[in-house]
Amino acid sequence: MEATQKSGGNGAGAAVIEKRSPVTGEVLGTFPIRTAAEVDAAVARAREAFPTWRDTSLDDRLRMLSRIKDVVQTHGEEYARRISDDTGKPLVDSLVTELMAIPLFLDHYRKTAKKTLSRRKVSTPILFPGKASYIEHFPLGVVGVISPWNFPFQLSMVPVLSALIAGNTVVLKPSEVTPITGEIVDEIFRRIGLPRGVVEVVQGDGSTGAALTRADVDKLFFTGSVATGRKVMAEAAKRPIPVELELGGKDAMIVCADANLARAAKAAAWGGLVNCGQMCTSVERLFVVDAIHDEFVALLEAEVRAMRVGGPDEHADMGPLTFRGQVTTVERHVAGAVDDGAKVLAGGTRLDRPGQFFAPTLLTGVTPSMEIYREETFGPVLPVIRVKDEEEAIRLANDHQYGLNGCVFTKDVERGLELASRLECGQVMVNDLVSIVGNPALPFGGVKNSGFGRYHGPEGLLAFTHQKAIMVDRGWSDIEPLWFPYKGKYDAMAQVFHGLLGGNLPKALLAMTKLRSLTKS
Repeated sequence: MEATQKSGGNGAGAAVIEKRSPVTGEVLGTFPIRTAAEVDAAVARAREAFPTWRDTSLDDRLRMLSRIKDVVQTHGEEYARRISDDTGKPLVDSLVTELMAIPLFLDHYRKTAKKTLSRRKVSTPILFPGKASYIEHFPLGVVGVISPWNFPFQLSMVPVLSALIAGNTVVLKPSEVTPITGEIVDEIFRRIGLPRGVVEVVQGDGSTGAALTRADVDKLFFTGSVATGRKVMAEAAKRPIPVELELGGKDAMIVCADANLARAAKAAAWGGLVNCGQMCTSVERLFVVDAIHDEFVALLEAEVRAMRVGGPDEHADMGPLTFRGQVTTVERHVAGAVDDGAKVLAGGTRLDRPGQFFAPTLLTGVTPSMEIYREETFGPVLPVIRVKDEEEAIRLANDHQYGLNGCVFTKDVERGLELASRLECGQVMVNDLVSIVGNPALPFGGVKNSGFGRYHGPEGLLAFTHQKAIMVDRGWSDIEPLWFPYKGKYDAMAQVFHGLLGGNLPKALLAMTKLRSLTKS
């Protein structure tokens, strides 16, 4: 991808994204870079559409959005092809990890959204007899979503749909690296017949995203790098408006001494190399207990060497890197690790063919001092760290700037759960990995530099709402015991005070009755 200048029909230069295939390098098309003025206009349309969409019943919102399932079913294989052209990923990945996730997500919220968003009664202290307390939620307004290129369809659609279900309108800025998928998202929302302004898609580069962070939106939802996330947060702080950041990961996989090594090796290969390792939830630090290290590494090396690499038409297991600049990062991390003493057991270099292909790579002898250990690689590299035991693995896993996902492999499930509870991250799996993201009932998000906030689960809807507290009295009495005048009430109030703090509920209730008798209605 690169931004170029292309002359418009009136002779004026118009900035465009020139999209190149990550498989062949050929130009696939050009896409306009929307200006700040065009972003502001899109936000204004979303602002105008908001009151009507907010006041549309939840049932009607869900009914309209459920049409997406029919569109995806009818055009799914075509969309998968276009997503694979855009990203280079295998068609299986485009169909399953991108497209199939959305109907599952919609089905989940069709069943649960009403309960999540409904007014909820909560308890009221005895200090306020005769009153009822409630919590309810209402939409924020216009939500700005800035989505990434690694899963450009799923990671655009999920936050957009969450915001829409909760009653907001949305302006989406897709990644400039994958503009073809951005067009698919826009096409789907037009096909289901959403009213004008409910979803606005603004294609463009970093300048377009920056314009959206400065626009008149009520929340920003950003998925991407830590560096850009900090910029998004800084812009939001100027207003201020809420921000949700889904950032990087350096996910730890712990292989215990009693693990099923065959399963663990196959899992590590998939968890580190699926989508060419371009996942915030990829296995990027593989801690293997010393007692089984050599046996496990031999099994993993066989799995990595068996990987078939190629484009979508080559029935490959792994495609190219989607973003051309990421190739440089992967090369730097691998070369630096080797210079510092790591050993390459498989891969380690670009493939000698057109496109952005890097061989599936297995490194051993990786240590915490190496850049490949400290920083997110986001490529097809599995760095193995030998540890004395599970305790050292937990200590090292937690001593890191990122905290998104983790996984533990052991035959002792109870022990696995105990270790999972000690990992400092947003999600953990035992004897599995990555697929936790596909469960829409579970909240997803990170800690530390992996960001904050949650989407999926009930939290994924409530994140796009304001919370409102309500307390109700029937209003039968003209005056409350705690209102003026205070004269003659101190002794009774003191008895309420000491009764409640001392755990003597009958004493407190008796004093409240006395306090009421001292209050003239």
